[in-house]
Amino acid sequence: MEYIMRKRFMQLAAALLAVCLTAPSAGAVTTNRDGEAIIRVGLASSSTHVPTGELEAAHLENSDGYGAGYRFGYYDENRNFVELARTDSSTTKVAVLKTENLYYGYSSALGKNTYSASVSSGILVGCVHIQLPGSYGSYQEAAAAAAGYEGGFVAWINGQYQVRVGAYGTGADARAAQSALGGIGTVVGTSAYGMSVVATGTNRVLFQYDMGENSRLGIQPDVTGAQEAQTWFSGFKYRGGFQYHRRTGGNLTVVNMVELEDYVNGVICYEMGREWPLEALKTQAVCARTYVLKNLNKHSSYGFDICTTSSCQVYHGMGSLKADYGPSQVSMKAVEQTAGLVAAYQGNLAEMFYSSSFGGASEDAHNIWGTDTTNTHPYLCGVVDPYEADLDEYNSFSPWTVSYTSAQLAQRLQSYGRGEGSSIDRLELTYSSLGNVIKVVVWWNNGKSSTIKASDIRSCFGLNAIRFTVNGAGTSGSAPTTPSGGSDIYINGAEGGLDGKYTISGTGAVSTVGEKPYVITGTGSVSALEGKENTGNGGSTSQPGQGVVTVSGGSYTFNGSGWGHQVGMSQYGANAMARRGFTFDQIVAFYFPGVQVAHY
Repeated sequence: MEYIMRKRFMQLAAALLAVCLTAPSAGAVTTNRDGEAIIRVGLASSSTHVPTGELEAAHLENSDGYGAGYRFGYYDENRNFVELARTDSSTTKVAVLKTENLYYGYSSALGKNTYSASVSSGILVGCVHIQLPGSYGSYQEAAAAAAGYEGGFVAWINGQYQVRVGAYGTGADARAAQSALGGIGTVVGTSAYGMSVVATGTNRVLFQYDMGENSRLGIQPDVTGAQEAQTWFSGFKYRGGFQYHRRTGGNLTVVNMVELEDYVNGVICYEMGREWPLEALKTQAVCARTYVLKNLNKHSSYGFDICTTSSCQVYHGMGSLKADYGPSQVSMKAVEQTAGLVAAYQGNLAEMFYSSSFGGASEDAHNIWGTDTTNTHPYLCGVVDPYEADLDEYNSFSPWTVSYTSAQLAQRLQSYGRGEGSSIDRLELTYSSLGNVIKVVVWWNNGKSSTIKASDIRSCFGLNAIRFTVNGAGTSGSAPTTPSGGSDIYINGAEGGLDGKYTISGTGAVSTVGEKPYVITGTGSVSALEGKENTGNGGSTSQPGQGVVTVSGGSYTFNGSGWGHQVGMSQYGANAMARRGFTFDQIVAFYFPGVQVAHY
């Protein structure tokens, strides 16, 4: 009942917000018959971004107290589940198998009991069957006919209900069984895209599905009407349903078909601490929701929208057997209170990026990925972050140190295709106005050079971030975050008076700064914004400056802070801002200047 009320509240909140807020364009999102956006998340795939590869057999198990039994069918073009067959509530474990000869037993390669061609046991699910004559008008008719035969089951073949008997390893075995049945029926197999659902640990086929190359078997857990069904797959439990297909006629791709808000619940507690401050988690929820809607069909060539790793967003559903892993009360509250809210720029979904921490400033996306931050993505311009430092003692990546001898560094760089057959003469580092390293030129003793762009610096040098110095050398300039005096102020490193300055409210409204501006800090204190006052945080952070630094020597020590790609939102910074009293929309506006929080 609590889940039902929570979901109704989320739907009502979304409806009310839709009336009040500007909605960005819908893009490619479609909704099902219940008005829900369904996200396809790749759980097992040949994609390099999915840790679990394609499977010979994919197991499901009902989570105790969260629904029982299974419904079989498919998902239509609007991602509605269409039921073709079902089990009773006593069936708690099923496995989907590719239609080849598979044995059930212990797999030493996988370290568990499963179905596999390499397992040797007496439990065989074969790929040859006896098909009874004719077809049936409904599942009930087909199930009644199948019940009259030992090993009989219902199959959905090329859009028709059929009844098949047995699962034999060879045609000879099937013909012998057919003879024992008085010669009835025809010995058949399936296409290379067929799939069978069996009761786990047995060779009892519950349902078979084969629609050829476009086969997409859907399974929706629960036949009891439970409102919060959760189902175990590969060590994690998930809300929603599952889709299976044999992408190239081989092993199975497994996809979680999950409602948008349930997907967000399965992201924010893994991307951010599950017990972090509510406003920080609400910020993460807005970022996660916006990201997935903006990136629908990112992995469509593999049959799903989004992956489960940091290449997309980390997603593990409703958790695992670990009691402190998965959504918490506060993280689920964050999703409820932001239901349907996204980040929008000029009426369209914004590109949302975030990482653990920046060490003092994010970076202009143009300097890292070549993004047009002048015209199309000005909100990815990079900002000085004076808040993140509040949590340095809790952040294991502030600071960090990486050291190499000159020979070790040369070997590493050459393994990444930079330089060949020579030692390092010097490094030439270019710092942006925000104090991040956006280019490194490696000069070799043979007179040649290798230029390493910002997006490759972390991997080539084995670093956590692009905010660092080498051998203690820094730039001659600095970009202070506090005023130097007079009537000038500094806002994210930009010096000047109040003329031409604008404010962006938490709702995204833009207005010029008045004659007597005030600063409201995260703690709620109010002070006039004057030349020598800090711009809104009560502290100051000395930042590296802009320029070029050359470093040489027999060893190279990188001293830095932060972890991630340096674009968008700092998660530790959001945490710190929430602790200071900022709301989620203010945090979004700080890290993505000009972006509005609106209902989708």
